[in-house]
Amino acid sequence: MKQLIIHGNPGIRKNAVIEYDGGERVCFSINRQGDWHGPDEPQLWCTIGTEDERDDFERRNYVPHWLEVESVDAEDVEIIKRADEVAVS
Repeated sequence: MKQLIIHGNPGIRKNAVIEYDGGERVCFSINRQGDWHGPDEPQLWCTIGTEDERDDFERRNYVPHWLEVESVDAEDVEIIKRADEVAVS
């Protein structure tokens, strides 16, 4: 799992699937920052990982402060499936 900061809004929501770091990653959670006093464009702080890591995320079997943090621009995010196209069990 990683914490991915997206500068701008690529139009994704929780459970969207994106292409990142050479593979498909699921956006387990998204926190939108910067709407009130923030920068000119919003930032999406996403916890991403593979589908195999979903159980660890749901059970909180990780320490959020120890996740690796990376940053990208919204136009560099390739969306594979939007949240409304994904069936979550």
